Amino acid sequence: MMDCNRRIVAPSMLASDWARVGEEARRAEASGGDWLHLDVMDGHFVGNISFGPQFVAAVRPEVRMPLDVHLMIERPDVYFPRFVEAGADGITVHVEADHDVKDTLSRIREAGCRNGLAISPDTPFDAVLPYLDGIDLLLVMTVRPGFGGQAFMEAETMPKVAAGREERERRGLAYHIEVDGGIDEATAAVAARHGANVLVAGTSLFKAPDMASAIAAMRVA
Repeated sequence: MMDCNRRIVAPSMLASDWARVGEEARRAEASGGDWLHLDVMDGHFVGNISFGPQFVAAVRPEVRMPLDVHLMIERPDVYFPRFVEAGADGITVHVEADHDVKDTLSRIREAGCRNGLAISPDTPFDAVLPYLDGIDLLLVMTVRPGFGGQAFMEAETMPKVAAGREERERRGLAYHIEVDGGIDEATAAVAARHGANVLVAGTSLFKAPDMASAIAAMRVA
């Protein structure tokens, strides 16, 4: 049974030192990270390019922790099978992307992965309502997707987190609520207060003097 209240901290590899990918992944795990978050960007859906399935495949043997893959790409329905093959444990797709959302979410589950649905700050919450009964995770982007190091957009995004929690309780559903973007100890507390239980953090963890202490602080924030 999914525990939607368990606090999960997911270090984001986007902020790691890519010259030492394996070492950085192992550091995140040894420091107490629960999931490892991997942001895939295609230069079309967002104005940046990160990495593809080969990067995920390179990280997979380095850690035992689940790989939480976030597809910020235009056609997640076409490309997600390659990330399943690469070793993803969870795959999140955007409601705004060009695909049949319900079909893609169903196919991700059929492939044996946890599925997730992401919503960007400028998208009304109503866009995800038709799909909430078929997801394992709702990702509320707390910055505009595409680049790391942005400031947390509280006013635009916390109402969506709260709405996700309220709708889950009202309909008796079970899905994690994840936040990604500008997450540190202070903003983690804000997000958790509104209902988020999965905290994705890049810069605040990988650039911290002591990642283990930063993760521990975020876990109880």
